[in-house]
Amino acid sequence: MSQPVPPPSRPQQPEDGRPVEGNPYAAEAPTAPAPAAPPFAPPAGAPLAPPAGPPVGAPVAPAPGAPTGNPFAGAQPGQPGPPPGTPWPAQPGQPGQYPGVPFAPVTGPVRNNLALGLLASLGAAAVIGAVYGAIIGASEREFGYAAVVLGLVTGWAAGKAGGRNPVLPFAAALFSLASVYFGQLLGEAIIASKHLPVSVSEMFFEHFGVLQEAWKADADFLSFVFFALAVFASFSTAKKLSD
Repeated sequence: MSQPVPPPSRPQQPEDGRPVEGNPYAAEAPTAPAPAAPPFAPPAGAPLAPPAGPPVGAPVAPAPGAPTGNPFAGAQPGQPGPPPGTPWPAQPGQPGQYPGVPFAPVTGPVRNNLALGLLASLGAAAVIGAVYGAIIGASEREFGYAAVVLGLVTGWAAGKAGGRNPVLPFAAALFSLASVYFGQLLGEAIIASKHLPVSVSEMFFEHFGVLQEAWKADADFLSFVFFALAVFASFSTAKKLSD
């Protein structure tokens, strides 16, 4: 009786996985994975190319047509940006659109014309002084509010026409002082022309000394108060308009 022949034993594979010569099961042996391609290395001594894009930390240029003045224009990824719905900040010459961000208003040129201010103040003083004298001559009385109006008009003309000049307030005060004096003399001449056979022009040009003596005789404390009121009103008005 014949005994069964045992099947041939499978030869042992080496530990490194290499196939054994003459191994009929070599096709079934697992193959080792192919090694990955090494990364590209530049030749020795070659300069490294700069990375693409702007350097880290550099401000980001706004897109064409984007509004300027954005405080968050240089924000990098990871930094906080403007809250949703935040308007752009105000541009020069535009009303404020960004709450809490002030902007410098556009100012015009500063007026500083000394000659024009002096001429305007002198002309106003002459005209208003004549009106003041006519009021005194017609009523034969002096009015304090008329002297204040005289100073206001003289100072206003100086500051409005001359602008910002430190000489104009003092010049306006001097012109108002002379205007009050001229108005009081004119009033004396008008009153004298009512009682004497002389005209107002004759009193001024032919009898000016007599006119001054009459003014000194009629002058009292209130006359000098009116001087002070006119000077103060003229100086303060011209100073305020020149600031």
